[in-house]
Amino acid sequence: MAAPPPLNLINYAYFLPFPKLTACNVNSKFTSEKDTDFKRKRDEVQTKDNHPNTSKPTAIFEPGQGRAYTLSIALPGSIIANAQSQDLKATLAGQIARALAVFCVDEVVIFDDGQGKPLNHHSHGQSHQQNSQGDSGYSGYSNPNYFLTHLLSYLETPPHLRMHLFPLHPDLRTAGTLPSLDMPHHLRAHEWCQYRDGVTIEDPDRNGNEVVEEQGKKKKKRKSGGNGEVKISLVNAGLKTPVSISASIPPHTRVTLKFPASTPPKDFQTAELTAEAVAPSAPREEAGYYWGYAARAASSLSNVFTECTYDGGYDLTFGTSERGVPLSSLTAATSKDSSLPEFKHMLVVFGGVAGLEVAVKADPELIGMGVTQPEKLFDHWVNICQGQGSRTIRTEEAVWLGLMGLRDLVLDRGIKS
Repeated sequence: MAAPPPLNLINYAYFLPFPKLTACNVNSKFTSEKDTDFKRKRDEVQTKDNHPNTSKPTAIFEPGQGRAYTLSIALPGSIIANAQSQDLKATLAGQIARALAVFCVDEVVIFDDGQGKPLNHHSHGQSHQQNSQGDSGYSGYSNPNYFLTHLLSYLETPPHLRMHLFPLHPDLRTAGTLPSLDMPHHLRAHEWCQYRDGVTIEDPDRNGNEVVEEQGKKKKKRKSGGNGEVKISLVNAGLKTPVSISASIPPHTRVTLKFPASTPPKDFQTAELTAEAVAPSAPREEAGYYWGYAARAASSLSNVFTECTYDGGYDLTFGTSERGVPLSSLTAATSKDSSLPEFKHMLVVFGGVAGLEVAVKADPELIGMGVTQPEKLFDHWVNICQGQGSRTIRTEEAVWLGLMGLRDLVLDRGIKS
C-alpha cells in the first residue's frame, strides 16, 4: 500500500522584522445597510426588554498585549482507529479541533504510538480496494495519523481559503458538517482586522508590462517588474478585491497579511489595498491575537520533542495518566508559592486507549536510550481527573479536561511579550 505523502498542505510566506502594533477591531461596524438596519432593530428590542442580547455571540476574543508563550498538545492518531465509522472518525476530529480553538492552543502534534493498525475494512462496509489508494483514498482506516492531521489542518484554515488549499479528498467528505471553530482569523468579508490570512493567486501578467484589469465598469492599473520579474503578488484575503503585497510569492501559498492601519479604510471591501506579509506568529506576538494552531505529524513519541519547531524546545512539559499525581496539587501551588516556573513553550501530551506506556514501548529511540517509563520524559506526570467515575477517559475527553485544568496555569505562568 502506498503511503500518503507528508502533509505539506499549507505553505506560509513571511518576512521579518516588523514593528509593534496595536490591537485591531475585528467586529467592524462597516457593514451593509441591510445588516446595519437589522442590528438597529435588534438592539431596539434589547433596549425595550432590558434583557441580554442572545441573538449573537458575546464571548468574542479580545486581544490584549502581545504574548510570547505558546501552548502545544500532542496525542496519538490511533484514537481515530478506535472509531467505528467514517462519520464517527470525523466527529472525533471535530471535537478535538473545538477544544484546540476554545483553549487557544497554538500547536497540535499527532504522533504514532504503534496502535493505529488498520481494521477489517469489510466489516464497516468499506472495501479494501477503496482504502488502498494511497494519498488519493480515504485514510481513516489505513492511516489514522494522516487522517487526523489532515482534518485538523482543514478545520483550522479560514473557510474562504479552504477551496484554494485543499483539493477534494475522501477524508474531507463530511468535514462540512463539523462544528465551526470560528477563531479570530476566520474573518467575514465585512469584518476588519489589521491582520488577515489569504492565499496568493496567479498574476495575470508575467511579462513585466503594465496591466489593465476589468472590474465591473472600472479599470485599474498596476505595474509589475521588467524582465519577467514580478515585484508584487496578489492575495485573495476574502475581500472583493485582491490585496497587493510587495514580494514575489508562488501562487497557492498561504500568507498572513498586516495592513498599514488598525482602523478600516473607507470602502475596504472593494478598495485596492496593500499589505505586507508577516509571520503567522506576528498577530500573537505583536497584538495578542489567537491566530489558530499549527498541525504537525510525528512518527513516534520521541519525535514530538526532537522535531519541535520552537527555538530551545519545550520548557514545561506535562504527561497525563490516571497513575499521575493530581493536577489540582500543581495548579493550587501556582497561586500560592509560585513553585511552577514561568514558561515560553508548554507541551501537554495525552495517551491513547492504552496510555502513553505503549507509545514508549513502540519507540525504538526511547528503547535504545533505556527509557521504559513514560513519566521520565516529562517535567510533571499528572492525573487530570482524580476519582473518575468511569473506568476509562477517552482521549477527546481528556483533552478538554486537561486544558480546562491547566487554563489558569497557562494564563498565569506564560511569558508575555
